[in-house]
Amino acid sequence: MPLMSTLSPQQHPSVAVVIPAFNEEDTVGEVVRVARELTRDVVVASDGSSDATARVAREAGANVVELSENVGKGPALKAALEAAQGEYVVMLDADLLGLTRGHLECLLRPVMTGNLDMAIGVFEGGSFASDWGNKLTPHLSGQRACRRDWLLAVPRLGFERWPEPPITDHLRETGARWDYVELGQVRQVLKEKKRGFWRGVQSRTKMYADLLTYQRRKRKRG
Repeated sequence: MPLMSTLSPQQHPSVAVVIPAFNEEDTVGEVVRVARELTRDVVVASDGSSDATARVAREAGANVVELSENVGKGPALKAALEAAQGEYVVMLDADLLGLTRGHLECLLRPVMTGNLDMAIGVFEGGSFASDWGNKLTPHLSGQRACRRDWLLAVPRLGFERWPEPPITDHLRETGARWDYVELGQVRQVLKEKKRGFWRGVQSRTKMYADLLTYQRRKRKRG
């Protein structure tokens, strides 16, 4: 079934799209081009990328913030948010395939109408591996929409390597209204494909190890 939009077909000056990216030269350009169909306020934070991520994103029309070293998705997201202007924000991963403007509108619609404080995108029908991983841990999805000031207020957003756990905490602690939104036919390029099997496995293992130790680090901080 095609995605139906209740939003204006014009670009939305009140909306920004922020895209943290680390070595995503093969996919970031198309993600930016889709985002530019929705708004001119598209910001890519290149997280110490050693490839052409920053150049490709800039050529596709994004405002690019270049971090001098790889410090993690959390600090990159914070930098992109600070460079954006929109009242509402869509957060996207840079390695998406099959993304359309309709998907962005599906994320935004319940937030802009006031029904939700945050919409979280989950994949449906893009690929088995991508769908399975996303549905196994939907709270770790990088596809979200909310108010920009709410996201900037998340404690330690710019200090945690992965921003999803502190965002989840803030949703719970503030009593925010949130729900999942299906993103049909969207998928991600798996780390094992981007970086080679063993480097991809190593990267994924480090990611989950960091995510799983978040609460322990939080307790140590008191």
